[in-house]
Amino acid sequence: MFLEIVTPEKKIFEGEADSAIFPGADGSFQILNNHAPLVSLLKEGQVEYKTKGATQKVNITGGVVEVLHNKVVLLADGVKA
Repeated sequence: MFLEIVTPEKKIFEGEADSAIFPGADGSFQILNNHAPLVSLLKEGQVEYKTKGATQKVNITGGVVEVLHNKVVLLADGVKA
């Protein structure tokens, strides 16, 4: 699946990912290839995504994620170090 993580200030990641775990407003959830369409609010927490066997993590302050046609777009309010 194609994953894009952006904030108002910059693009954090853009590329192919095997899976992604998001801090949903009602609990964490995972997105895999060919996931059903989805739009969800995100709370402050950690986004974890896997690319070619490597796991990457980014802490967000909240946001929205959209899943459609094997493309996942995360619009984060901001990121924390």
